[in-house]
Amino acid sequence: MQDNDIHQVIEILRESAKAWAPALVDSKGTGEWTPYQILIATILSLRTKDSLTAQIAPKLFALADTPEMMVNQTPEKLAATIYPVGFYRNKARTILAISQKLIDDYGGQVPDDLDELLKLPGVGRKTANLVITAGFKKPGICVDIHVHRISNRWGYVQTKTPEQTELALRDKLPPAYWLEYNGLLVSMGQNLCTPTSPWCSRCPVIQFCERVGVTRSR
Repeated sequence: MQDNDIHQVIEILRESAKAWAPALVDSKGTGEWTPYQILIATILSLRTKDSLTAQIAPKLFALADTPEMMVNQTPEKLAATIYPVGFYRNKARTILAISQKLIDDYGGQVPDDLDELLKLPGVGRKTANLVITAGFKKPGICVDIHVHRISNRWGYVQTKTPEQTELALRDKLPPAYWLEYNGLLVSMGQNLCTPTSPWCSRCPVIQFCERVGVTRSR
């Protein structure tokens, strides 16, 4: 993909994404969920499919949807509530630790600064950037496995890790696209550009894709 192709690609994906199931957390970042709920849902979603997170997050938020309410729960109660998300016991402890630190250091409020978010237990760059973009509508680039895979598959970046992809995108992706880039590519990755045997025959941007690493497709 040539650098200037990104403008056409984003325009096409905006239209195509209307027919795809949206990325869960991005779709809730419209005022439906608070920044705290965005943060906690993102923790739940790690190594867990959106379809399962979409079932479990509302159950958790019915129990507790603020840091103050969350720290009143036991690890056992939280673990039982969020089962069967991946690593549910560890995530229960992480959610409690995050909530306590928010109370102790931030007055119970989720910070809207990347560096401050990275100080929270269990919060990496993917989670922090998603809170920034979906929770606060501030510029950031959230790179999960879909964004990493598709950006490289296109040939738009040439990187080995999601962290490298984020830095490469910060250098070359026009800032106007930062907020929507994650949501568009996650939706594309879940519905079309799968890890193995992607649906290249259905791809609306195939003419721009270098198909790096694709050995089999449909």
